[in-house]
Amino acid sequence: MILAGRPAKILLIDSNVYFAKRLSDALKREGFEVVTSTQAAFALTAIEYDAPSAILCATNMREMDALDIARILRADAKNNSLPLIALGDGSQRALMQAFQAGCDDYIDRQRAPGVIAAHVKQIIISKADGFQPTQMLAQADTSLSGSLTHHDLPGVMQMLGHAHQTGALHINAGETDALLFYDAGEIAHAECGALFGDEAVIHILKSCVQGGAGVYKFVYGATSAQRTVLRTATDLMLDAMREYDENTQSLAEDLTNDLADKEAT
Repeated sequence: MILAGRPAKILLIDSNVYFAKRLSDALKREGFEVVTSTQAAFALTAIEYDAPSAILCATNMREMDALDIARILRADAKNNSLPLIALGDGSQRALMQAFQAGCDDYIDRQRAPGVIAAHVKQIIISKADGFQPTQMLAQADTSLSGSLTHHDLPGVMQMLGHAHQTGALHINAGETDALLFYDAGEIAHAECGALFGDEAVIHILKSCVQGGAGVYKFVYGATSAQRTVLRTATDLMLDAMREYDENTQSLAEDLTNDLADKEAT
């Protein structure tokens, strides 16, 4: 993989040498140059004179892990835009902690090395292309971002609710360009095109229910002067799933009827 005329370099920091070897081999198959280290402090010193294209770091390091590195990088004017991807146990709590610390993405280390390597490639391509959802959100203003391919929207919404977060969730998936404002974990305002409030939330969920390509970003602390969402996120999710199922069933019935009509003629 080539960036700025040279092979993209990944700095892989993990104390599990066997895991690091398997993941390193998978990353090399994706076209990356890979440098591995078992000591985060030493690796941070090295990037001052040989910066990688991205850092992939475990969250279970003893002395310094991905969360510590994220805080250090984001406070460093020279390296604050360097992509940092955390490798963790896959729990929602760990995911939230990684994004709050300033990591660019989070990957479950229990996934196959080839899957992790392919995901890393997509992250770096997205960063290189400069794609950002919902117009120009500055990276410095966001603490949580990710791909809807790997984190389904209902899961992200539930995670923000459980963590009692306040801020704005920007969603860009296909034709859906939406905005949800959270107030202490509750959805206070929603807008998507001409839709607002409860209707907008249901529409957003229905349009993203099948996953696929799309991204989200959560801007911590952003608030809305409007309060248009009157029901709980759980109720709205249930309604969205119910309507989606009904629409799917209706389409299946229409298709069956069309086939029957064609056979009759």
